[in-house]
Amino acid sequence: MQKTSARLLSLLSLLQARRDWPGAQLAERLDVSARTVRRDVDRLRELGYPIAAFKGPDGGYRLDAGAELPPLLFDDEQAVALAVALRIATTSGAGIEEAAARALNTVRQVMPARLRHRIDVLQVTAVERPASRASTRVDGDVLMALGAAVHAREVLRFDYPPATVPGVGEEEREAERPSPPPRRVQPHHLVTWGGRWYLVAWDLDREDWRTFRVDRITPRVPTGPRFVPREVPGGDVAAYVAGRFNGSGASGDWPCRGEVILDLPAAAVSRYAYDGFVEELGPHRCRLVLGSWSWAGLAATLGRFDADIVVVGPPELREAFAHLAHRYARAATSPPVGSATTATSAAPVSPDRPRAGRSG
Repeated sequence: MQKTSARLLSLLSLLQARRDWPGAQLAERLDVSARTVRRDVDRLRELGYPIAAFKGPDGGYRLDAGAELPPLLFDDEQAVALAVALRIATTSGAGIEEAAARALNTVRQVMPARLRHRIDVLQVTAVERPASRASTRVDGDVLMALGAAVHAREVLRFDYPPATVPGVGEEEREAERPSPPPRRVQPHHLVTWGGRWYLVAWDLDREDWRTFRVDRITPRVPTGPRFVPREVPGGDVAAYVAGRFNGSGASGDWPCRGEVILDLPAAAVSRYAYDGFVEELGPHRCRLVLGSWSWAGLAATLGRFDADIVVVGPPELREAFAHLAHRYARAATSPPVGSATTATSAAPVSPDRPRAGRSG
């Protein structure tokens, strides 16, 4: 006869194999009495497995949904961490999206109802972008509060201090400034972008869409009345958020986009092109279409490839290259700071160059 622990695992395996098991068949398969089966079923129930008994001529037992894994091994924080990780993995672009979605569904089924509810209210949209800065820590309670408000479609109030970079004495001046009034929004989506969390919401006071950094949000309770959700501009939250950060509205495109020919292999360029388009033109030549905030910024980014460049268009990109060429040429021929030449001669100042003593 098996030991109790081994027998419990065998009983659990049989209950998972099919929906209904007559008690007599279980006893026969385990080579124990019907009374021992009843005691073992009670032990599994104490461990959190939802085993139901059914009556009839062949009365027996049924393992309800939520039992492929021990459901009570997950506390609240583990359930949130697991749900967030799997939801983000479904849009990771790493070829595991379908498996992650199935894993999330499987884990949800085996969780107790209380943990399933916490997972269901946390809807996350992961927008792909290489992280260019360090990730920020977000309070788990704040994340859950925002997720619950999004799920319940309830107006949210929260404190949102302005972003500041303190300088000398700035801490004291900041303490003297009055606190801004709380924001009132209709929360729509939680979004991850570049290692940070954001809340996409309709600002009731400004009557416009806004994105808020979650690490700066302090929710107020209680939440407000329920609302009918609006549709984000363009209907796609990922494209909308990408457009806001690119400075181009809801299209998700950069405000400045140009095309060049680079004397580099396409494989070498594509690793650093991010959201750019790379086309191979030969073993050591490729076409690159890339975007940026400004034409000067785009020209500077393309210069980082350290290769000969042919500008296909538009004219604004060609002008930006010429502008940077003159600026870099001046920088290359200017004397070192503090030299005698600097004190006795003054270089001509171009219209786009700030004069000494003037601030931006």
